[in-house]
Amino acid sequence: MNRKILGFVVITVTLTSVHLAEAQQPAEKVPRIGYLSTSSRTIESKSPAMEAFRQGLQELGYVEGKNISIEYRYAEGKSERLPELAAELVRLQVDVIVAPGTPAVQAAKQATTTIPIVFPGVADPVAFGFVASLARPGGNITGLTNYSRELSGKRVELLKEALPRLSRLAVLRDPRQPPDSFNELQKASQSLSLKLQSLEIRNATDVETAFSAMSKERADAFITLPHAVVSFHRKRILELAIKGRAGCHLRTEMGIGCRLVV
Repeated sequence: MNRKILGFVVITVTLTSVHLAEAQQPAEKVPRIGYLSTSSRTIESKSPAMEAFRQGLQELGYVEGKNISIEYRYAEGKSERLPELAAELVRLQVDVIVAPGTPAVQAAKQATTTIPIVFPGVADPVAFGFVASLARPGGNITGLTNYSRELSGKRVELLKEALPRLSRLAVLRDPRQPPDSFNELQKASQSLSLKLQSLEIRNATDVETAFSAMSKERADAFITLPHAVVSFHRKRILELAIKGRAGCHLRTEMGIGCRLVV
């Protein structure tokens, strides 16, 4: 995911909106971006992704606080707050909403059909109903995706290559997401004769419970599906993995794959 490209997409959409407004209201207007995230301000404000986003804007000549403003709204890991925060951004009449993560896009989509919505990365925007197609998204939502549901199966194959004796695999996932990626992961596990343990993650408590369940079932390794809720708790997931003497062979923006030593 390239946040500099996202910056270009956001500015293009924003300026188009502002220029249309200026055609009706000749008074000077500073473009305003609404930023809606499931994450927390502490985690995201200093992240490399946010830094790249700001850098992308600056390279296009836009500096926050000078010739562009950003309204940040963070759900602090509580996705149920997103609809309220999205509605607040709509009331502020922002020119565009940046929504990293599927839950944020869903909330923004419910809040407005007119304000442009840009996502920096959604697993399958077509399956989620955000866009009509990748070639012609239509509507008021656009963005970037570098993920294919087929990659879920490939990641299982890579984990098996790294751990030839792998026989029991756990998967951490958000059950509220479309099942496409999980279905591909199931198919890959069956083809490799792996016993799959599905563990649902909705909040921090579920992370603790999942690791206890993995230990009880003596899973050889675990893998995560790249959803916003799981991503938000990735630090705790890795902490528990380290505590449980897990060796993480695959750790990318698309998910985590770790060997468990029990």
